[in-house]
Amino acid sequence: MKNFQYLVLLFLLLGYNTSAQNPAVSLEKKIEVLLNKMTLKEKIGQMNQLSADDMESNYKEIQKGMAGSVLSITNPEIANKAQKIAVEQTRLGIPLLFGRDVIHGFKTIFPIPLGQAASFNTELVEKAARVAAIEASETGIRWTFAPMIDIVRDPRWGRIAESCGEDPYLTSVMGIAMIKGFQGKDLSDPSSIAACAKHFAGYGAAEGGRDYNTTNITERQFRNVYLVPFEQAVKKANLATIMTAFNANDGIPSSGNEFLLKQILRKEWSFKGFVVSDWASITEMVDHGFGSDNKVAAEKAINAGVDMEMVSGSYVAYIESLLKEKKISIATIDDAVSNILRIKFKLGLFENPYVKGNTASVFYKEEYLELAEKLAEESVVLLKNETQILPLKKPKTIAVFGPLADAPHDQMGTWVFDGDKSHSITPIVALREKYGNDINIIYEPVLKYSRDVDSTGFDKARKIAKEADVVLLFIGEESILSGEAHSLSNLNLQGVQSQLLTTLAKSNANLITIILAGRPLTIENEVKQSKAILYAWHPGTMGGPAIVNLLFGKANPCAKLPITFPKNIGQIPMYYNHLKTGRPANGSELQLNNIPVEAAQTSLGNKSYYLDSGSDPLFPFGYGLSYSTFEYGKTTLSNTVLKKDETLVVTFTLKNVSNYEGTEIVQLYIRDIAASVALPIRELKNFQRVDLKPGEKRLIQLKLSIDDLAFYGIDMKKKVEAGKFDLWVGSNSLAGEKVCFEVQ
Repeated sequence: MKNFQYLVLLFLLLGYNTSAQNPAVSLEKKIEVLLNKMTLKEKIGQMNQLSADDMESNYKEIQKGMAGSVLSITNPEIANKAQKIAVEQTRLGIPLLFGRDVIHGFKTIFPIPLGQAASFNTELVEKAARVAAIEASETGIRWTFAPMIDIVRDPRWGRIAESCGEDPYLTSVMGIAMIKGFQGKDLSDPSSIAACAKHFAGYGAAEGGRDYNTTNITERQFRNVYLVPFEQAVKKANLATIMTAFNANDGIPSSGNEFLLKQILRKEWSFKGFVVSDWASITEMVDHGFGSDNKVAAEKAINAGVDMEMVSGSYVAYIESLLKEKKISIATIDDAVSNILRIKFKLGLFENPYVKGNTASVFYKEEYLELAEKLAEESVVLLKNETQILPLKKPKTIAVFGPLADAPHDQMGTWVFDGDKSHSITPIVALREKYGNDINIIYEPVLKYSRDVDSTGFDKARKIAKEADVVLLFIGEESILSGEAHSLSNLNLQGVQSQLLTTLAKSNANLITIILAGRPLTIENEVKQSKAILYAWHPGTMGGPAIVNLLFGKANPCAKLPITFPKNIGQIPMYYNHLKTGRPANGSELQLNNIPVEAAQTSLGNKSYYLDSGSDPLFPFGYGLSYSTFEYGKTTLSNTVLKKDETLVVTFTLKNVSNYEGTEIVQLYIRDIAASVALPIRELKNFQRVDLKPGEKRLIQLKLSIDDLAFYGIDMKKKVEAGKFDLWVGSNSLAGEKVCFEVQ
């Protein structure tokens, strides 16, 4: 202890002090002073992350100075023990950074990120991330591997649940909100945690929707689509860290992609945080065939710009020999260590390395649960409401069926390591608590879980359904069926859930289906047979009360789809912002069953569509109904000709012509009609949430900067090209009156 106190005093004298003690000492100076004191082994240690699987072994490595971070410690006592070794028993006393996958809540679980994106509510999303940070930081966690801001166009990929969907703009604003929530106003606040945007880059385009798989994205696609949210996170949210992806793009694994990590991330975007590999993604480059052994993999990752290695240990094993062989430079190592130390200083770990761990007073606070319920309400998408059966008008008897009506674990969704299902309030529990005294509620799950194939309870369900005024069916997928390494080749409802739905639909016309899932499922037949459909994703701890509030009109649905819903698996990939072909479908094409026998070979129209499922999705991006009905007025533009540095103001009236107070998410889309490269048929550029009372009419204005029209053209330079543009304002990506303007 005396040695530690002496070192602290020495560092203070040498300028190794906090800004509060000496504001004149800059952050970079502190990094420089500390870096100059470090031995090569101490530098290598900072570049190494350990897993908490074997803490006894870890304690020894920490004492040797061979750890910069430890992954997944959630016990404050263990965290403090490890930190005490790092701070008080190593030569320089550099604190550890404890990381954890805190994806959509720590203890209080919010809707999965895909569900949060459906809210189009950046304010609530930021607040949810702030709650997650407050709860997680109480256990010592100061770094989360979130948000995942991959652009995803294939719902077969299980990690779509962790994404914000298919659109670069929506993903960008949601990612920024999450980062701001995690990191707070000041990273040095003990309740703030460093965000880590992932996966850099292109992982959401994994071939076939198979996890860890190859991508083949061109540089222009990268810049115009897949890199957009990452650039926004770096430039607008002061992002602390970035994680490399598992995939190889065009044959180059992300952890060895110097173009992405050095040219774009560091040089073009001036990123000052640090880059961490994904779990063992450096040594997995050998499996990719990108290197002959782990030593070569370490060399390529270091030279590419990966600052910290997650768990696989090749940096510790080979950096010294690589340096001696002059295959890497000390300057490269110093850059990596400086990047890591910069974030540790910003987090205030040198001043406050330990955690109090007063968890009992922080977890599951009432205001956190209220926020979780509100965000869940705003994430549930109303896909169908035939004869306005919803909201329910207090029927006498409700029959409740399905494996997800009372599944406290599954409603939390994927990537939940720390949530406690005993705190989850399920739909049946909420329904009984709120309406059990006034309504006869009959509950018969029929199926034990979503994959259940036992249909012996169908006869009993049929009889119960016939006697009820309304049938509520809760189906979908268990949480384990989505997330990392949970790709599917079939997106139909699992088990005999579809057969149960058909049985109930034949027994009672008032069938309301509530789907809890981590991805879009192919539900065309289920939609046809249901009177109403609510898509609830996996809504989190307070999913039950939120769903019940929506069913009975205590809350009004306003969510919009952040991802296109295909009719069937064969339509994938299907996304709204695709390029227009030379022969686009126009709706006049013949469908399979309408083709005349012995039809002439070219009689079908020669358009781009499927004979059996057409060219349209089941539900488009941005789609979502409400109990309110909104009427859009004529769209006018502040100018029909724009010049450099000008902003277009789009004006229209919006009126609530229903008897329900509601929120409409108005969406602004554009299309560049003719450019140096082909561009999407529509692109979301802005949206606004508008709250209107019954009969209320309001003048709405949306702004479109000329910079919003920039893209990487034929010369791979980002700019706005002169030309004509189409613009739509509407309720989804297929709606709206088209108006035109020009850029000179």
